[in-house]
Amino acid sequence: MKELDRATQLLEDIKQGSYRALAQGISWVENNLTGYEELLMRLDGNQNAKVVGITGPPGAGKSTLVNSLLHYWTSTGKKVAVIAVDPSSPFNYGALLGDRIRMSEFYTNPNVYIRSLATRGSLGGLNPKIIEITDIVRSAPFDYILIETVGVGQSEVEIAGLADCTIVALVPEAGDEVQTLKAGIMEIADIFVVNKADREAADTLYRNLRIMAHERAGAKTETPVIKTIATQKQGIEELASTIQTFLDTQNELPEKRLHLLTEKSWLLIQQYKMQGIDRRLLANAVKDALTLPDFNLYSFTNSYIHKLEQYGG
Repeated sequence: MKELDRATQLLEDIKQGSYRALAQGISWVENNLTGYEELLMRLDGNQNAKVVGITGPPGAGKSTLVNSLLHYWTSTGKKVAVIAVDPSSPFNYGALLGDRIRMSEFYTNPNVYIRSLATRGSLGGLNPKIIEITDIVRSAPFDYILIETVGVGQSEVEIAGLADCTIVALVPEAGDEVQTLKAGIMEIADIFVVNKADREAADTLYRNLRIMAHERAGAKTETPVIKTIATQKQGIEELASTIQTFLDTQNELPEKRLHLLTEKSWLLIQQYKMQGIDRRLLANAVKDALTLPDFNLYSFTNSYIHKLEQYGG
């Protein structure tokens, strides 16, 4: 009962905007500290913050894009959280904290919260607890949550299921159209950004991306392609506007998000040693549960486990 009370109070403090409570909640979850399960199961579905993922190869200027978006959004009175996933240190599995150094000018800004996480060996470019951590942050009163992933290449597609909008940042050196088409990461983009657009071959990459976006679209809306020079904050206002337009027009549950939530629930169930779970049945149950206004992934999974135990799996 004591842990329940602590979790309830901590969540209330997070909802009230306490950064100290938010940092504590993230640490509980990331390190499996006592009370973290109670905290997760008390999260509600009334989370208004939109999650924007920024991914792309190393050197694409992702951190500079994040920095420029922070400048723009805070200048318009928005509250923004940044989750920067850094490569793990090979010695202690901690984050190298490079992104926090680059964003140091926002340390004292009351409308910005920055947290660096380590990948801890995760192959998807994210932290193994990124879904839980993002859910915790979404309970705080932010307008946007920016997640910057490690640029690890084609395996970095996890972000597509987690984010409400996924930005793939590229630079002219990304290569010709054939190389671009081969990259599996291209399939996850809701918005393409050609960063460092003042460099040679930027126009060629821009045209190739526009052609590819047109060919991919079919009957659907084409994926926007935006030019930016993030170091000079050029194109950032257009990018922010395009992000908001995309978020405003998303009315259906993306298949990739359903897949991610099903996989996460399946992994949670496996942790309880429940073998032989039918993922298709689980996906249908998740889809049905998502129609409820108070959907909570962790409570849903706990109930699903109890039902399996009750009916013998």
